[in-house]
Amino acid sequence: MTNTSQLATNTGGQTQVFSREIGGTVFELGIGRLAPSTLASVTIRYGDTVMLTTLCDGDARPGTDFFPLTVDFEERMYAIGKIPGSFFKREGRPGTDATLAARMTDRPIRPMFPKNFRREVHLVNTLLASDREHPADVLATTAASTAINMSPLPFEGPVSSVQIARVEGELIAFPTYEQLDQSDLNLVVAANDDSVVMIEAGAKQIPEEDLIEAIEYAEEICHELNSLQQEVIDAAGVEKNEWNPPATDSELESKIETILLSDPDAILDAVKGDGFRGMDELSKSVISTLSEESDEDLDEGAVRSLSEATIKKFVRGRILSEGKRADDRSSDEIRELSALVGVLPRVHGSGLFQRGETQVLTVATLGSLRERARVDTIAPGDWKMFMHHYNFPPYSVGEARPLRTPGRREIGHGMLAEKAIEAVLPEFDEFPYVIRLVSDVLSSNGSTSQGATCGSTLALMDAGVPIKAPVAGVAMGLVTNEEVTNYEILTDIAGIEDALGDMDFKVAGTETGVTAVQLDIKLKRLPADFLNQVFEKARVGRLTILDAMTSALPESRSDVGTHAPKIAVTKIDPEKIGALIGPGGKNINAIIAETSASIDVEEDGTVYVGGETSESLESALKKVDALTRELAVGDEFEGSVVRLMNFGAFVELLPGKDGLLHISELAESRDQEIADLVSVGDSLKVRIQEVDDRGRINLALIGSGGKVGLEDSDTAPTPNRGPRSSSDRSDRRSSSDRSDRPRRRPRRDGEGQRSDRREGDGSGRRKW
Repeated sequence: MTNTSQLATNTGGQTQVFSREIGGTVFELGIGRLAPSTLASVTIRYGDTVMLTTLCDGDARPGTDFFPLTVDFEERMYAIGKIPGSFFKREGRPGTDATLAARMTDRPIRPMFPKNFRREVHLVNTLLASDREHPADVLATTAASTAINMSPLPFEGPVSSVQIARVEGELIAFPTYEQLDQSDLNLVVAANDDSVVMIEAGAKQIPEEDLIEAIEYAEEICHELNSLQQEVIDAAGVEKNEWNPPATDSELESKIETILLSDPDAILDAVKGDGFRGMDELSKSVISTLSEESDEDLDEGAVRSLSEATIKKFVRGRILSEGKRADDRSSDEIRELSALVGVLPRVHGSGLFQRGETQVLTVATLGSLRERARVDTIAPGDWKMFMHHYNFPPYSVGEARPLRTPGRREIGHGMLAEKAIEAVLPEFDEFPYVIRLVSDVLSSNGSTSQGATCGSTLALMDAGVPIKAPVAGVAMGLVTNEEVTNYEILTDIAGIEDALGDMDFKVAGTETGVTAVQLDIKLKRLPADFLNQVFEKARVGRLTILDAMTSALPESRSDVGTHAPKIAVTKIDPEKIGALIGPGGKNINAIIAETSASIDVEEDGTVYVGGETSESLESALKKVDALTRELAVGDEFEGSVVRLMNFGAFVELLPGKDGLLHISELAESRDQEIADLVSVGDSLKVRIQEVDDRGRINLALIGSGGKVGLEDSDTAPTPNRGPRSSSDRSDRRSSSDRSDRPRRRPRRDGEGQRSDRREGDGSGRRKW
């Protein structure tokens, strides 16, 4: 890694650029040129990917009891020289990728602000240019941290983030999209100078120790980027505002503690039974008690805040001192588990997973290639074959409020479960289905994203998707003292433990290894040697959950369900695609209309055929084969006679493809007429004996001796020739004077026997 800095003068003003070489590419932070009206702005560049990060702030809004930080990620399609594909031809609401990028920036930045900080803060990351080689989302955290540290706002940074891939065992910092496609690990880590503060990962069943090694390598890169940030901060020379946390009413705090701690069992009953609603009811009771004791007006907001702080302190202290959680579980104890499959009729696959009061229903739907999702984003890739959608309705927490479209939380939780599951899905050429999973949270008390992961596994196995291994997920928690010297790691945290604890660490995986990780902490640093401990506890918890899931269904069903479409893949010569489609789609549309099947044709000749039933599928496959099959000598068919000529019968082998069965293959003597032997519509079993250089097909009859006239032929037709007298036959023989001639042996080498064939009769069929 090299370090350089430069100062340049541009039309926009004075620009300072600070850079380091990381991962073989120059990493740049620039200040002083763009967006001068903001509180702070930073330009970040890696390769030819460029992003502008801006910071603005506002006054604290009265009555606000949370930190109103907003982080946005704006993709501009001009960054890749593309006009948006929407009807309005402009960018609309942020897509999934942009939403996830905003969340990934918010999560490590938010804990670095002081507690009780209530000033409104807005960060906007705008992607200005993309080389479509280096991902931009991972750059936003570093740029945001730099901008905040250049402002007067209090902030305990710097904090940086880095993406890590592993290709053939080698760890790569800031990998390209191509390297990510080849990697068995996609890891994003954010860290300050003390420890890791955020982890987001998808992996292909890698061992925990390998993941820890990658995290430690990422932490080293973050320290290097923090050092680069510090150069920028020093050059900016902005003086920080002194932060004075709001004063606490110690007298009121003492009264509230006396009221609540006089009955510890009431606290435990409240948080164990109703969680947040229980805390709210306790706060109301405190307000009521204090109102009866004093005639003065109470600040109900302050009472609620102090009541919640007292409850939090009590619950956390009990965990650290007694090792007992609010619901009396031990630190590594998992709540009661339940797993069911096939809970809904008609759907392709369903799974109901419950852990404690958290209950998630996941439904799997299988579709054909045409049902894949089109992706219109900055990142490379046009289609999405697997989707997981997560819904969190208000009734899941007993609330009466309007339903809304999925927000950032729903999108983030859905994507985490999608990462966890994607690692075990079969390749598309092995299982040619587009897969959609929908997880509906029916009841929530902690770790619904991991409940969705477990429900998804059950639904996939029920749908007959041949997954590589079942996946389960568990949420880990942490409670520490202020010095982070005394702590307790909690397995399977409930909702109240997530709110009152210091960490939410979700780990999903199979029996073999990890497939997804998400870590968010409320601390400035993690305890020493923490990762080894938490991953081991998570592994034990995950295996326990997997046992409960596989007891419901040990492995995927052997075939897709009755109501799922039946899909098969066939390969045709790319030169035959035109024949399959036909003029204006005539041929392929006819097949679809006749069979009710779906047909999708790729440029390389791969054909995906889907039918609602096995019969529909088989019928469509036969018709596709008929239109595209390359006929060869020795192929056998049962075809219908479509046309008679004096020298033989034309038999339809495939739609639009006829062959000539010469009269010599049918007649016992030369004086027999073709109309006396077969009729149009007769079915004959034939074999291709020759395909000449002009594509004309000569046939042989399959049967005893190959002659229709033989009485012992099982396959020969019995054409209706009508009545004929013996005198007619004798007259014909005598007039032709052929009775004493030897019968001509049928010629099978094609020489000299088809000289009277002609081409083209205006019917579209070959005329010989």
